[in-house]
Amino acid sequence: MARRGGRGWYGQVAAAAMGVTAVAVAASLWTSPSDPVDGSAGAGASAHPAAPGAARKAAEVSVEIAHASDRGARGVNITIDDGPDPVWTPRVLQVLEEYGVKATFCMIGPQAQAHPDLVRAVVAAGHRLCDHTVSHDVTMDTKSEAYQSRQILDAERMITEASGGVPPLYYRAPGGAFTPYSRKLAASHGMRPLGWNVDSKDFERPGTSAIVATVKDEMPNGPTILFHDAGGDRSETVAALREVLPWLKEQGYAFGFPVR
Repeated sequence: MARRGGRGWYGQVAAAAMGVTAVAVAASLWTSPSDPVDGSAGAGASAHPAAPGAARKAAEVSVEIAHASDRGARGVNITIDDGPDPVWTPRVLQVLEEYGVKATFCMIGPQAQAHPDLVRAVVAAGHRLCDHTVSHDVTMDTKSEAYQSRQILDAERMITEASGGVPPLYYRAPGGAFTPYSRKLAASHGMRPLGWNVDSKDFERPGTSAIVATVKDEMPNGPTILFHDAGGDRSETVAALREVLPWLKEQGYAFGFPVR
């Protein structure tokens, strides 16, 4: 979710969870001083370059919030939040496959736990995983460190188990509610804090044409675009992706992953 604010669906997710346990400073470069482009990554980089366990956590991951693309100045990152969802995630995956695009899926822990087949389908298709906490609490930055730890690490465990052992490589705070502590904690577990530059506002269901127009208008802000595959009817998102993805290709953009 791109913005703070109460939404009924998230209240349901939070209840279920209890039951089961920023823009870039240079548009031309789309890279902030704290988010250098990782020159070692690129078109040939694996969707999940680091293995689970100690080896993954030993690798240095920046605590700075990532916005840049590993494809450089003309790279673009598609990010999909709040799933997986049994209706909409498969449809989003189908569109991504049709256009040969890899994306980063920011998953809610209990959703991943409930739909491990979808988590594994995301991984099998070459996409990356991102930890989006247990209950999508947009007031995370006002809560205790112990609470933040449970939200982040429980979700990491749920997602990793659901995927069959493939860990999330990023952490996206709900509503952008990062704290210095949560960023450091995520990075210590091999998850780069992940922001966004372009908010498609698809969650509001303003209509497909409005979503497409918003993305086109905000592209100068930077390369990381926010969409959703859960939280209600996402048919407008699916339709918008069918227009946005070929348009981005026509503009000469290359699809990549957020820098690590």
